[in-house]
Amino acid sequence: MQIFSDIQATIVLVLSLLALGAEVFALVHAVRQRPDAFTATGKQSKTFWVAALAIATLMGLAAVGGVGLLAIIGIVVAGVYLADVRPAIDEVLGRRR
Repeated sequence: MQIFSDIQATIVLVLSLLALGAEVFALVHAVRQRPDAFTATGKQSKTFWVAALAIATLMGLAAVGGVGLLAIIGIVVAGVYLADVRPAIDEVLGRRR
């Protein structure tokens, strides 16, 4: 039964590292954008998103290897940014694929 526990721990570790990667990617994307792009899309300000994503990244870093409330909050914040804000910013700046 130890092998199942080890497999589960490995899966949780891999998923938490992937979530951390998404949080870092979202943070880097937000930092590199112009502040007026956020207001042009009708979203929150750049300062808000950079702060929220920095906190989300710290939560994800604190939760590596485990699934807890911090990890869930961090990936939700990054997910909202990546699914809603990033496409809108890319469209406003003419970088839509």
